[in-house]
Amino acid sequence: MKVGVLALQGDVREHARSLEAAGATAVQVKRDDQLAGVDALVIPGGESTTIGKLLDRFDLLGPLRERIDSGMAVYGTCAGLILLAREVVGREDAPFRIPALDVSVRRNAYGRQVDSFETDLRVKGFDEPLHAVFIRAPSIEAVGEDVEVLAEHEGAPVFVRQGNLLASSFHPEMTDDGRVHRLFVEMAEKS
Repeated sequence: MKVGVLALQGDVREHARSLEAAGATAVQVKRDDQLAGVDALVIPGGESTTIGKLLDRFDLLGPLRERIDSGMAVYGTCAGLILLAREVVGREDAPFRIPALDVSVRRNAYGRQVDSFETDLRVKGFDEPLHAVFIRAPSIEAVGEDVEVLAEHEGAPVFVRQGNLLASSFHPEMTDDGRVHRLFVEMAEKS
């Protein structure tokens, strides 16, 4: 199974390492022909406005939306969650998005870089808590009825799934716990 990592900005190497450990072949994706050659895609964290502008500049918004609509599994972490969200609430929008995930998010809701934190989360389907790293993380303010909440932090969703889409406010690639990437690879194999 070839899983692409959108390689425009963010933790590309870290996601690739985690995907390889989960049994997938990780491929960097920067162009449409590379996107066409993968079975699934991870959209890493970074700066959502920058990544969105680069998706637009490299003509990837349309092809990515078509692949999602045709059933390709996509996992968005942090900025990737913002780029997949149906709606961005608050002062800061992210104008170049693929609004496929039925959630409303607020950018940088957990604070600035200095407010980054780590915590343990109870994740649906995981036997043990997951150690999660939040860096300038978006909050999920609302979820649609088809969105399954897999984990919460202080009563708010931080890890969700809808059909072939998976998204988290946190960065699982920043830890040695490979369960989130294994979950995504398993989802991709079924899609």
